[in-house]
Amino acid sequence: MPRRARSATAALPAARQAPSSPGFADRPRWARLARLVRPRRTIRPTREGWWLLLAAVGLGFAAMNTGNNLLYLLVSMLLGLIVVSGLLSERSMRGLTITLQTPEEIFADRPALFGATVVNRKPWAASYSVTLEILRPAGVPRLVYVPRLAPGQEHVFGWEETLPRRGRQRLPGIRITTLFPFGLFLKAGRVVQQAEVIVYPAAGPIPAVLLAEMGAGAAAARRRGRGSDLYNLREYRWGDDPRLIHWRSTAKVGALMVRELEAEATMDTRIVLEGAGARLEAGLSLAASLVTHLIRAGAAVELAAPGVWIPFGAGRPHERRLLTALALYEPAPPGSEGSPPRSAGVPLREIRVALA
Repeated sequence: MPRRARSATAALPAARQAPSSPGFADRPRWARLARLVRPRRTIRPTREGWWLLLAAVGLGFAAMNTGNNLLYLLVSMLLGLIVVSGLLSERSMRGLTITLQTPEEIFADRPALFGATVVNRKPWAASYSVTLEILRPAGVPRLVYVPRLAPGQEHVFGWEETLPRRGRQRLPGIRITTLFPFGLFLKAGRVVQQAEVIVYPAAGPIPAVLLAEMGAGAAAARRRGRGSDLYNLREYRWGDDPRLIHWRSTAKVGALMVRELEAEATMDTRIVLEGAGARLEAGLSLAASLVTHLIRAGAAVELAAPGVWIPFGAGRPHERRLLTALALYEPAPPGSEGSPPRSAGVPLREIRVALA
């Protein structure tokens, strides 16, 4: 009985190691092939590194032809220098992580401030002579040099980038490189932090003619807010500011009454996009300028276009919703255009922006 139990137990690991699918055994092979095609690091000799390699090859041929032990010793020293350089550079790059910080608002053709943090996650070893390459869509990458990064230390850096067009865009990313320790080989890691950002249309000053038309429009829509004029009287609710209690109405009604204030005089506006043509980008830029001007002046804004409708609202979150819709706007195909909906019961001034 004990022998049978041992034999059954011994056969159990073999049964567990059986592949669960026909391609299971090929996975390590494909993984190795993927690492060869896209390695973790790339190594490129510098000018001094090429001279070292040529010297090692030349001395190697000379040692094989002459059998001179001194030449063999020199070749061994040069090859050992290459191995030590690779080990120390790998130790310097390992354990480094990069975190990217992107601005909340990115407008086309306007410099935006980006930031990143590189952290040394190694518990005991420092990283030396690290260069961070900030890749750019066009042009030479920006370089940030970090001479030493202690264990657990972080380095924060920032840069300005101007993105030329609106829409959803992917940043080129950041790459870690090093020439440590001897400057013979440039070792580079994979490109990381290729974040996707939304670029708003270019916003600029509103033309003076349009500003004059906006100032001469209809009367401002009344709504609750934090202004100074009286909007309404109502009963007191828990959480209301005691300073807003209207004592005369309280004495007359016999219950606590508070004042509701009216928002500062603003012009609630409905922006309508019309057509699609050569003036598409200029029209979207004008619409973005109107959105930023009106929202930051305290107005409520509604956006309407074929296939796009954002009900009226106010505040910075609503501003970002409007600008995102403008950044991702694509004209509707011909024949599919219809009249966009409209907020019912809300008096809105209407500004039409031609895109054709």
